Amino acid sequence: MKDTVLDWLNKLLVVDVFLVLLAFVWFAIALIGKSAGIPLGWEVWYSLWEPVFTPAIGILMAGAIAIGVINQISKRFG
Repeated sequence: MKDTVLDWLNKLLVVDVFLVLLAFVWFAIALIGKSAGIPLGWEVWYSLWEPVFTPAIGILMAGAIAIGVINQISKRFG
């Protein structure tokens, strides 16, 4: 059971990492476009920051901490 949960959590975190990386690349491109006066999606990115990207970063951090805790508990008691 533990292996199934860890496998599922690892797959979720891999997808989440790519979402966060994509958000960062989009942020950088949109910010450069905004400073140059070219509309490259800054307003869309900013509107998605709170409902999409902030929770994605939080899930990534919480998942990394959870995997670390689960691995430490497995080492000590398993």
